[in-house]
Amino acid sequence: MKNICVLLLLLFAENTLAQEDNPAELFWNNLKEHCGKAYEGKLDESLINDDFSGKKLIMYVWECEDNSIKIPFYVGEDKSRTWVLTLEGDRIKLKHDHRHEDGSEDAITQYGGISTNSGSSELQFFPADDETALLIPAAASNVWWITLGEDSFSYNLKRLGTERPQFTVKFDLTKPVEIPGAPWGAE
Repeated sequence: MKNICVLLLLLFAENTLAQEDNPAELFWNNLKEHCGKAYEGKLDESLINDDFSGKKLIMYVWECEDNSIKIPFYVGEDKSRTWVLTLEGDRIKLKHDHRHEDGSEDAITQYGGISTNSGSSELQFFPADDETALLIPAAASNVWWITLGEDSFSYNLKRLGTERPQFTVKFDLTKPVEIPGAPWGAE
């Protein structure tokens, strides 16, 4: 009986360590700590983007469930964009949910990708998936990545093999801002 208890204890400890060592889950749990909070961001200084420059950029960690985190990304008064992260085992999937003000889906929506490995507790990469390549052929070479540190969160995009500049917006996690309301299409 004593040997069985020791064996069970060892198996439990091994299973617990394996779960704690999963970088995707560590990233996930760290991100969930920000649920219900909003943060202001800034474009990378080298980036000139007429759709985003000079506008208030807010991310709002809006909905957190066991396997889903929704983060609306507001550009000025535009509440059309939501990053949808889904935890699938030791991988994380990123999709972009785009809506019109009336809540209907945009023609270009639900694009993104799934991480090719478990990443790290502070960095997850998402190469474009087949759905994205079919929906937006020019985006077949897209790679998105998210960094998450104690003080900052960044959303990044690079279209590999093109001259298109890297897109980066960085959010200051040390200064929560007022909740900007629900995204377009929220029920």
